[in-house]
Amino acid sequence: MLKIAIEDRQLRKNMRQLAERDVRWAAKFALDDTAVDVLTHVQDRMGEVFDRPTRFTKNAFMVKKAHTRDLEAQVTERPSVGRRHYLKAQEFGGQRRQTGLESLLDARLGYDGIISAVTPAGGAKLNAYGNWSTGERNQALSAVQAQRDATANTTKRSRRRNRKRAGFFVPRAGSKLSPGIWKRNADGSIQKVMHFTRAIPVYDERLGFFDGAEQVWRDRLPLHLRRTIGRAVDRMHSRA
Repeated sequence: MLKIAIEDRQLRKNMRQLAERDVRWAAKFALDDTAVDVLTHVQDRMGEVFDRPTRFTKNAFMVKKAHTRDLEAQVTERPSVGRRHYLKAQEFGGQRRQTGLESLLDARLGYDGIISAVTPAGGAKLNAYGNWSTGERNQALSAVQAQRDATANTTKRSRRRNRKRAGFFVPRAGSKLSPGIWKRNADGSIQKVMHFTRAIPVYDERLGFFDGAEQVWRDRLPLHLRRTIGRAVDRMHSRA
């Protein structure tokens, strides 16, 4: 927790009138409100740095509220984020770990080359966030026999039942087509939906979480303390 000194004569006068319990509750609420301000700042910052960040990205952090026995609030990662989240590379720079999709393709796909990373190609259907649509992704994974659940993969029988549905394939070794997943449309035309690359993605420092968070903390905590201490004083006077 940041150590922030507050030079406010009226605030100190009010605090002297309060019992320790009232002061601790006021400090707890001020810390909680400041942590929410920091979280909002980080989420707004993501909107500036990233192109259409997903809910998963914007919800990577959460507020851990303070307690009167432990006057420290935190803006911390959600337990579900894990060590593989790409925001760590966006904050500190460096190599990004493989995503779940990349690991799945690297492990399950019958492909002779190395898959370090994948990115949507020009023929891919994208969702509102600019990512590969879930529907087309699942169709493609089924068609190339790369689903985590093998029973979800496309069979010869299911292909015969859905002849009008677009098919997906990975070019064989030596093909003139570039590495990736390609879609064969009903009219016979093909278009690429996913690029495979051996290059490991490397990020520059972009997010600036810690610097911005510290400034918000310094600006907002004194304001919230004045407000919560003032409310505590008002309640004390109303009880008197």
